[in-house]
Amino acid sequence: MPGTLLTLVTVLLALAWVFPLYWAFVTSIKPENDTVALPPTLWPQTVDFSAYTYIFQNSPVVRWYLNSVGSSLVITALVLLLSMMCAYALSQIDFRGRRWLYGLILAGFMIPFQASLIPLFILVNKLGLVNHMLGLILPQLAAPVAVVIYKQFFDQIPPALGDAARIDGASEVRVLFSIYLPLNWSITFSLAIVTFIAAWNNFLWPFIVMNDTSNLTIPVGITQVQSAYGVAYAKTMATAVTAAVPTILAYLIFQRRVTEGVMASAGLK
Repeated sequence: MPGTLLTLVTVLLALAWVFPLYWAFVTSIKPENDTVALPPTLWPQTVDFSAYTYIFQNSPVVRWYLNSVGSSLVITALVLLLSMMCAYALSQIDFRGRRWLYGLILAGFMIPFQASLIPLFILVNKLGLVNHMLGLILPQLAAPVAVVIYKQFFDQIPPALGDAARIDGASEVRVLFSIYLPLNWSITFSLAIVTFIAAWNNFLWPFIVMNDTSNLTIPVGITQVQSAYGVAYAKTMATAVTAAVPTILAYLIFQRRVTEGVMASAGLK
């Protein structure tokens, strides 16, 4: 009986989680007038895909897509590279101030991004990077979670492996990418997926720093889809569904890796 009850509760929670996604898709395939009809229907009386046709023909949604894909890929690659190199230095290289630097990175967990939003925007504005792709990307490269996860894995690798390579004349860069990185491909892959999804879904910073319609990312571009009479719900939902497709596919294909990355990140907070 407890098992049945637990299953029932789990199913109900799953349905509650899925319902907004279902409602967004159903709304996107309704005629615009039916989206505000009362009482609302769980399935459209007339299936209409004109909202999808409209957004692709009358809004720069393809450009928003390209902006999101480009910025998310660059952010993911740079976050992994910088975090890996920083973690390697903290784990394997004995230099002055190492403990102080690691404590500073850990302190990054206690500062929410929203708290640094205004000074960050002032800095980016003074650098002339507002409405520029660099202004969008650079502030998102700080990832203390990735640094700490990498450091934990590097700490578990026997130092003798690196010492043997150094005796043979290998540089620290060679040791990192030829010995330590191949031993941590699984965590690198998990972090890459989680970082890409987070960068793709990021709304607040792109909304603040980008003000040219053609430079928007897809989550921010959704807010720009309107009709002459106000918010067009079918078109807005069509844009939202279109924007969600890459993250849904990424999660379905790499579900196990995403779960491992989220659990590794959650274990550090």
